[in-house]
Amino acid sequence: MSRSSRPDPEGLPVDEAQAGGEADQLGSGLAVRPRPHAEHHWFAEPTEPVSRGYIWGLVLAQLLFFVALLGPAIVGIGIKVQDIVPDSEKNSALATVAGFGALFAVVGNVLFGRFSDRTTSRWGRRRPWIVGGTVVMTLAFVIMATGQNVPVVTAGWCLAQLGANATLAPFIATISDQVPQFQRGSVSALLGIAQNVGILGGTYVAQVFQHQMIIMFVAPAIVAIGAMLLFAFVLPDQVLPAKPPRMDLREWVTTFWVSPKEHPDFALAWWSRFLITLATFMFTTFRLYFLQDRIGLSKDDAPAAITTGVLIYTICLVASGWIAGKISDMTGRRKFLVAGSTLLFAVGTILLAHVHSVGHFYLLEGLMGVAYGIYVGVDLALVVDVLPNPDDSGKDLGVFNMANALPQTAAPLLGGILLGVASATNQNYDLLLYTAGIAALVGALVVLPIKKVR
Repeated sequence: MSRSSRPDPEGLPVDEAQAGGEADQLGSGLAVRPRPHAEHHWFAEPTEPVSRGYIWGLVLAQLLFFVALLGPAIVGIGIKVQDIVPDSEKNSALATVAGFGALFAVVGNVLFGRFSDRTTSRWGRRRPWIVGGTVVMTLAFVIMATGQNVPVVTAGWCLAQLGANATLAPFIATISDQVPQFQRGSVSALLGIAQNVGILGGTYVAQVFQHQMIIMFVAPAIVAIGAMLLFAFVLPDQVLPAKPPRMDLREWVTTFWVSPKEHPDFALAWWSRFLITLATFMFTTFRLYFLQDRIGLSKDDAPAAITTGVLIYTICLVASGWIAGKISDMTGRRKFLVAGSTLLFAVGTILLAHVHSVGHFYLLEGLMGVAYGIYVGVDLALVVDVLPNPDDSGKDLGVFNMANALPQTAAPLLGGILLGVASATNQNYDLLLYTAGIAALVGALVVLPIKKVR
């Protein structure tokens, strides 16, 4: 990490190595012991290219982690619910499991992000959480795989979300810790690609082992533990040189808050992510049942159709995401890519309401894959660029991840209500998809007023 200067609280440039305290070169950041009573910044903004070992460790860990997490989330929970409740109760039971799990994800991501920011372990502030959270998630999947009623499966999914977010919050925060601004588009594009290839892998695992719950839920999670251990080994993690000041109750409460008045760009990015995530999960939560109810696929054939659709989606996403990330870094522009891709995603979501064959479903999966690929190739870089405080990146990214998790709580509940409007069989998919499409459209518009990022 190269040394840099930034203004002190009185507006005078202060070299960080002489900021009235003791500086140490730790991990990839320059650690600074702050002067008493001054607003402190422990680590300098990264300015040198991140290593290939970090990048590929990050990508591999992301891919295998999402194979483990999203296979159960996208297909596995739906299959499990159908095994333990009558068909007439499947939508409400799925909404219960998914909704409560997402609520725990909201709380877990923010809290564990804050905990990792303040961790003083000699192994670093991110590593212990990255590995430990994956172990907890794996144990929770054992509960889900063996559970025989909705409360037990729901409890297992809630614990799995806590473990997963104990991993994800510090894992994503390493981008702010390690990656300079000029590399963030490319790195976030690779990360988005890895996540969605992981989703594809998870759906294949769920399809192949749909009748073997232990293998479907637990085996990929064990592999994910190994991947996170490898990433922890290659990660040049930052070590806090001193214990942070003790937080009072007000500070802990504000862990869940970033002032939109003081940080309007962050707030606008937050709402854009919230709305596109809401649109996504309003469909994907019920996609298995959409293929059965609207297109007429059997219980055995629907998972295979989802897998093929996700394959098409992922191929399109990989191509468009990589190109978008490169364009973003070369031009320094992010807003038009994020807004345009969200608009295209909105169009694809609305067109799903007019799908009546598997072929049309696959076509729209491709269109939405292109759109979401551009989005994931750029959006995380945009978000890191507008973070309020790099020293609190775990906490602030945790607050931002509420824009991922809250819609996952709301989408199953809202979707279940919309499906029941004017439909005795809970199959009003037109209303569900039009509402989701409008949400994504608004998500595109709120990106435009962001000022800090071009």
